[in-house]
Amino acid sequence: MNDRVNSDTTTSAKILRPRRLALLGTVAALGVAVLAASPGSSPLSVNSLITPAQAAEVVATPPGFADLVAKVKPAVISVRVKIDQDNDKSAMLQQNRMDSDEQTPFDQFSREFGFPGGRNGMPRQRHQMITGEGSGFFISADGFAVTNNHVVDHAQSVQVTTDDGTVYTAKVVGTDPKTDLALIKVEGKKDLPFVKFADQKARIGDWVVAVGNPFGLGGTVTAGIVSASGRDIGNGPYDDFIQIDAPINKGNSGGPAFDMNGNVIGVNTAIFSPSGGSVGIGFDIPASTAKLVIAQLKDKGAVTRGWLGVQVQPVTSDIADSLGLKEARGAIVDNPQDGSPAAKAGIEASDVITAVNGTAIKDSRDLARTIATLAPGTSVKLDVFHKGESKTVTLALGELPNERQAQGKGDDGKAQQGAGTPRLGLSLAPAGDVQGAGQKGVVVTEVDPQGPAAQRGIQTGDVILNVGGKPVANVGDVRSELAQAKSSGKNSVLLQVKSAEATRFVAVPLA
Repeated sequence: MNDRVNSDTTTSAKILRPRRLALLGTVAALGVAVLAASPGSSPLSVNSLITPAQAAEVVATPPGFADLVAKVKPAVISVRVKIDQDNDKSAMLQQNRMDSDEQTPFDQFSREFGFPGGRNGMPRQRHQMITGEGSGFFISADGFAVTNNHVVDHAQSVQVTTDDGTVYTAKVVGTDPKTDLALIKVEGKKDLPFVKFADQKARIGDWVVAVGNPFGLGGTVTAGIVSASGRDIGNGPYDDFIQIDAPINKGNSGGPAFDMNGNVIGVNTAIFSPSGGSVGIGFDIPASTAKLVIAQLKDKGAVTRGWLGVQVQPVTSDIADSLGLKEARGAIVDNPQDGSPAAKAGIEASDVITAVNGTAIKDSRDLARTIATLAPGTSVKLDVFHKGESKTVTLALGELPNERQAQGKGDDGKAQQGAGTPRLGLSLAPAGDVQGAGQKGVVVTEVDPQGPAAQRGIQTGDVILNVGGKPVANVGDVRSELAQAKSSGKNSVLLQVKSAEATRFVAVPLA
């Protein structure tokens, strides 16, 4: 057995030697070529193997993050709060906190993705003091600091600890739940270290350094890159998060994420985590959003946002085709609210808002975010596609009431392209003939489960208000508009449908 092994090894060595020599010969030949191209250079010189531009890039690459960390770390603080959980209501509020001692990190966000919250499933006591920990950072020498709203929300007391261990009492200046930002202040100081927000948008692939207070350990530094931007995690209508892979955990909420110049590109606010710890998917509020919100909190203690007064949804390819739009972009108006700026300006249901002040609108969420950045009373120009024609509407924004949200409805997939015929698969009756249906439109009394309308989510009891942009009052009106749409060469027809939940537009395909 040993003789066979030795024999095989010897044979392999004989085979490998020529190959090894051939490879070495190739390397040697390359070395000669380099020497020939660069007289006087050493064969071991790095410069002989790379171009001058590449050499400059190598020299410019930082050897580590130590200098950056030394510069910014003194401005990062640990935030500790206490909440008096004295009744069931506050217990419910605390259950939604993402950084309390009572639960795993970011439970609210984890639950939204189907993961259980709470600690070991144990019920919470009816009355107790709850301690929560998070992070933050000074943005001025006189003690203004940024953190998350969910870190200080309903706090009875707030303490901050600096990198050198000094503890200060802080007060909450203002909070904005819609963006999960808060402004706090340490009084009586004029010489605190601070950092600034970045002016440039973070690029995907850029280095990012996160500093914070994970698990209450104090100033901790992690590094990674910007993984994505424009993330919507279902937190609210203004979601526009930066995704990073620098590890962030419980206690990092409210902490800063820095670029290589030491400027804050984002505020750590949430993670996606099946286990409660970092899996490399963290979300930051962009600096551009934070600057606008924090400026208002500093000046007024609250945030006011512009308000159009419309309910909108994305423009799908079917909707675009049914309206005669060349591109599936913009936000289609479901229903302007009575007395709203949009209604006063003549914007109607089925109008598509395609641009604000000359800047193209991608979808309904983009419209909500854009309007929210503008102050109430601001005059804006809207590009609107109205009944087959483009026009510009000028109006003054109202103020978004606290109980309202300029939230665009997500694309629920009920208006995707598919095969179908002008037969909708519906039994209809005039709304006036059905008790409780109102006087406008036609009521769906029966739905063929295999028909195109059923495939688009239309249900018994829904009321069709118009077809192809025209009001309908009976079955004949519906048939007429379907025939008109088909004769015009359209692949789908747009229906305005009122259900118990809301009024929406549905594009039904035509053969």
